[in-house]
Amino acid sequence: MVDYYKVLEVQRTATSGDIKKAYRKLALKWHPDKNPDNLEEANKKFKEISEAYEVLSDGECSDLSIIC
Repeated sequence: MVDYYKVLEVQRTATSGDIKKAYRKLALKWHPDKNPDNLEEANKKFKEISEAYEVLSDGECSDLSIIC
């Protein structure tokens, strides 16, 4: 199971604004266009970051199968 808070490097008490800010910071850092020399890892990290943001921003954490 994925800890989406850990992926976005935020506390479990983070506000939606904190989550959005962390997402933007990490998305810029790991965007594949910014990492042409490390494309495979950048794609993987960017996908993880995007998934974490989608889950945390949509309030899907009420699903018991997701660690939030």
